[in-house]
This record gives sequence, C-alpha cells and structure tokens, in this order.
Amino acid sequence: MLKRTTKWMCLTMLVVILLLAVAGCRDGAEPGNPGDNGSGASPPGQVQEPQTPSPEDEDGTPPPSGSTDNEGEEGNLPENETDDAVAELLNSMTVKEKIGQLVLVGIEGTALDDTSRRLLEDYHVGGFIFFKDNIESVQQSVKLFNDLKEANEANPVPLWLSIDEEGGRVTRFPDEYVKLPSSGKVGSKGDLALTKRVGGLIAQKVAGLGLNMVFAPVLDINSNPNNPVIGDRSFGNTAETVSAQGIASMKGIQEHGVVPVVKHFPGHGDTSVDSHLGLPVVNHDLKRLHELELVPFQQAIDEGADVVMVAHLLMKSIDPDTPSSYSKPVINDLLREDMGFKGVVITDDMTMGAISGSTDVGEASVKSVVAGSNMILIGHEYALEEAVIQALTEAAHSGVIPEEMLNDRVRATLELKHKYQLSDEPVKAPDVKPLNQNTKAVLDQLK
Repeated sequence: MLKRTTKWMCLTMLVVILLLAVAGCRDGAEPGNPGDNGSGASPPGQVQEPQTPSPEDEDGTPPPSGSTDNEGEEGNLPENETDDAVAELLNSMTVKEKIGQLVLVGIEGTALDDTSRRLLEDYHVGGFIFFKDNIESVQQSVKLFNDLKEANEANPVPLWLSIDEEGGRVTRFPDEYVKLPSSGKVGSKGDLALTKRVGGLIAQKVAGLGLNMVFAPVLDINSNPNNPVIGDRSFGNTAETVSAQGIASMKGIQEHGVVPVVKHFPGHGDTSVDSHLGLPVVNHDLKRLHELELVPFQQAIDEGADVVMVAHLLMKSIDPDTPSSYSKPVINDLLREDMGFKGVVITDDMTMGAISGSTDVGEASVKSVVAGSNMILIGHEYALEEAVIQALTEAAHSGVIPEEMLNDRVRATLELKHKYQLSDEPVKAPDVKPLNQNTKAVLDQLK
C-alpha cells in the first residue's frame, strides 16, 4: 500500500504546478527549463529544498520540519504560494466543513468512540483537546491520537490535537514522563535560557505523543496573592518578569514545531473568583490595564504569538455587560485593533461555570465568533459540543455569521495549520528516557 501523502503536500503541489503552467505560458519559457539567474535561488513559483538545519539546540535535539526558526518561511513556501494554497483549500470547503473548523472539542474516555467519530464524520470538527482522564500511558495516548487522525482521513484539513500542559500542577502528561516544574518555579530562577529550554521540553513531550498545540505559556501576572486560580502558574508578579519569561517559553515551544497558546487574555492575575466556577470581575481602567495586565500580551504579540486565548472575565471598564470571551470591545477593538493581533483567537473552555452556569453556551459561542474569535473551545459534554455546532450552523445559514465573516475566521486557522505543516500522519511512541533525563537536568538547575 502506498504511504498516504499529507493533505497540505497534495494541495501545495497542485498550486505549484498550476503556477508553473501559468508562468510558462505568460513568459514563453520552455517547460522544464526555468533558467538560471546566477544567484543560486530557485526560480519564481518553484519550491526550494529545505535547508540543512542549523546547529542543534542546547538540549541536543534539532528542530523538526514544522519549526518556525526561519522567520517568514511558511512551510518553505513563498508567501504568495502559501496564500494561494490556503485560498484554494478554503474555496473547496463546504459550509459544514468550515463550521467544523470553528470548534475544538473534548472527548470522553481513553479510546476513539462512536460519538467522537461522529464529530469527525458528521461535523468535521477542527480538533480536540485532551485532559488527564483521556491519557493513561504513552502507548495508549499515542494510539488514541493516531486513531483520531485516521478517522479524520476523509476530511480536507488535518486536526488540532491540543493539551493543557504548563508544568507544575497543570499537567496532563502520562506518568512515564518526569514532571516539569511550575512556571512560578522556573520564573524565580530568572534565567531566560533555562525558561526557553523548559518550553522546548514541553513541546518535545507534546510532539512526541503526536500532539501539535499546547495551551501555554500563562501570561497572567500574579499580582493578587488571594487569586484562587493563577498563583504559581504565573512566571512572576511583575509585568517585566512575566513578559520576558513568557516570551522565552513561547519561543522554546515554537522552535520545536508546536503551536503555543498564550493565555488568559486580557489578564486573570488580579481576580478573586475562579472562572471554572463563576465569572470574575475586573474593575481596572484601561490605563492600568495597559500599564500592567496587557503588557505581557502586547510584547508576545510583537514577538510573534500565534494564538491568544481569551478568558471569561467581565472587564467593567471595557464592556460592563459581556464576558470578554464573547465581547466585541475586548476581542475586536482591544486585542485586534488596538494591540494589532492578526493571529488566531480561541476562547477558554465554554463549558466552564463562568459561562455555562448562567448563559446559553451556543448563543455565547455565536457571539464570540461575531466578536472576532476564530475557534470556540468546548472541552466537555458531547451534548454541549453538538449544541454549539448546531448554533453556529444556524447562525451561518441565517446570516448572523455572514459568509465573508465565516471565511475570514476559518482562513486564519487554515493559515496557521499550514504554517506549522500539520499532518494526520500517525506517529510512533516516543522514547521517554532522553526526555526524562533532560527534565531531571532542568530540575537540578532549579535546586
């Protein structure tokens, strides 16, 4: 049996062939003889061969093919060809397939079941988030993720496979992995190279299981000692520390080909309510927010953040009526227009008590997309996941989410999947021994 070629490779080759054909007709060049301009560079429209990797990272592991070490290289394709490939894919997708890309859902249990298969076959969901109760061991989790990839084979877009993995008390990794320290512990060392190394280790462990997205680093500032949800999940209690440490962690994750999601915008650090249980209220005015809470996010955006997670917070000075996770003044006006974020926006889990305890989750999800979100995270309860998908479907058909808006939201997600060269190819279980040795070396540095 022939090895299955990835969806992106097929699409990219088709676009390149078409571009070469057009260029040949326009310029009168002979087929197969593009010429040589003496520079050694590939001719326009021709994909360059990947360059030899730069010297190995400090942990001894060279970045994988999806790495973002080379700025401006979208999967080794010129920008116009990347745009063409994404546009071609988007134009080929049905409305149902596009709606599927708006959601990232959880599953129940440790194996592929009929409902999760239906989420792929009937709803074409864009990806999954995994929790501790989905992961028993390295071998089991790799099989689960490979089975989901195989079940997605008929869909045109590879899956997000994501996990909350910050180190410390927020970990979902199987027990075979030596546990990484908390961000607070790492940040207290004040060593940016060490922080970047820890980010790289998180990414290597994530990628080793076949995952491609991690909900980290935390960019909240631990400015309230009574905060019940942040604490040592934060790198520190000043904007300067959290910015520098968070960006180092983000870069370490990116350089190993995994997509980092910075969180929890616009800042969960100075709250006294856990948004898993209720809706926290933030009373600070915009001046204070720009001087403290927003500083790490602004700097991460300036340094190339790919995805921002928006928290469930009531930002009284910005939008006194609507939680930030579906507030247009927060997502569009503040994050996108004022702060210049052009990437992917994802909500925090819409099944958390801050939303599901008092609001229709489907309605809130539609409002979030209209407000500027690209992806809705629904981590629990199949009934809620399907309700959100139905609500988004009705909104698309009724014009609440116009076609142009739907295409805009989905395009950003497709561009990011293309940038990181996501694939539904299966992976083999990783060798955990070197990863654990590197983790122990980090722990020794923190003593």
